[in-house]
Amino acid sequence: MIADRDYTLIIDKSGSMSIKDQRGDKSRWAVMQESTLALAAKCEELDPDGITVYVFSGRFKRYDNVTSNKVQQIFQENEPNGRTDLAAVLQDALMNYFDRKAAGKTKPNGETIIVVTDGEPDDRKAVMKTIIEASRHMDKDEELAIALIQVGTDRDATRFLKILDDELQGAGAKFDIVDTVTIDDMEDLTLTEVLLNAIND
Repeated sequence: MIADRDYTLIIDKSGSMSIKDQRGDKSRWAVMQESTLALAAKCEELDPDGITVYVFSGRFKRYDNVTSNKVQQIFQENEPNGRTDLAAVLQDALMNYFDRKAAGKTKPNGETIIVVTDGEPDDRKAVMKTIIEASRHMDKDEELAIALIQVGTDRDATRFLKILDDELQGAGAKFDIVDTVTIDDMEDLTLTEVLLNAIND
């Protein structure tokens, strides 16, 4: 299932991504750059036309057909600041998928959207509503997957991600399309390993 599939990576660039979780450590943003590079390289093996990358805070920016040699440019053009408007960027990524599906331009095995964030979104309800609505436009469970990966140790973010993973079907989602990985789940894994696991899941 991992081949013949499109991959979209959504990266939180809100202000808190500049935090270093341990003294002498790299910032979350720097760790994210390394991990994105590894993810892009892996996806190139599976999907030679590259991945779609979004960066978001209060606003978002989309980069299409990103191959590993373009990753550094994205991180040079952006730096962490601002809020965490996850709903808007998620809406755009999902609409992009459904537009391509309607035009017959999606891959046979669908799409995986990977979101890496460190904090709670500005509007929880809007995020939930966006995902629930998207699930109702789907024909089958496996065509679309959303993997939410938490960096950092924000407890409120952890709780919210768990709700997205476990409670959306009860709230009206047609399929359970969300899988979340929190900092506690990672334990001995690096962010790079977690990202690659999200592809192989």
